[in-house]
Amino acid sequence: MISLFTDFGHADPYVGQMHAVFAREAPDMPVIDLLHAVPDYNIRAGAYLLPALAGAFPLHTVFVCVVDPGVGGARLPVMFKADGRWYVGPDNGLFEIVKRRAGEYECRVIRWRPPRLSASFHGRDLFAPVAVRLARGEMPDSEPAVLTAPEGPPWVDDLAEILYVDHYGNAMTGLRASTMIPTQALRVGDEVVRYARVFSDAPPGAAFWYENANGLVEIAVNCGHAAVRLGLKPGDPVAILET
Repeated sequence: MISLFTDFGHADPYVGQMHAVFAREAPDMPVIDLLHAVPDYNIRAGAYLLPALAGAFPLHTVFVCVVDPGVGGARLPVMFKADGRWYVGPDNGLFEIVKRRAGEYECRVIRWRPPRLSASFHGRDLFAPVAVRLARGEMPDSEPAVLTAPEGPPWVDDLAEILYVDHYGNAMTGLRASTMIPTQALRVGDEVVRYARVFSDAPPGAAFWYENANGLVEIAVNCGHAAVRLGLKPGDPVAILET
């Protein structure tokens, strides 16, 4: 199985062009679109979302992960194996949190090259065909490597920040719910939101935080749009309050 995780969106041809590679090279291979709405160019948001969303997939799944503002530059293309799943994409920090939470892992720099490799679309020309080969049980030409650490200050294990807003307006954070307790509240902007187990435990129109189905702390409004109501967007900080 192959799964796609990108910031490409659905309004442009890029996702379709990658599917064309899979249809040509592996027509019987299941291909699942996991997420194409990682915030644009936001490697860090993608890095914290990826392990939370990938956990539902079976072993041996190959994830093609493209949040790659440095495409065509100095960053290397890598295949990263963690706890029985492969991740194919740029060595730019996107796999940092997957690595940190893995029991075992290995990294390989991709040396294989297709006959035609555009400078600006490695997702289609390099990562997609490499993923096909891995999903078939083949090993593309590669060599052992070490993932490059993300640029800037070291990343925390749990990110108190909005990563992603879904179409309902629910705002996923980079906090694992397992690190929180129900008596804690969150400050987002000027509002304090408290814990509820499910939407129906909060009054209609009330904001709350809860553990979403992927194990992350998510901020929501019962029958409402939390991002509009609270003015939330990816990158906004979240403060943990003891109550």
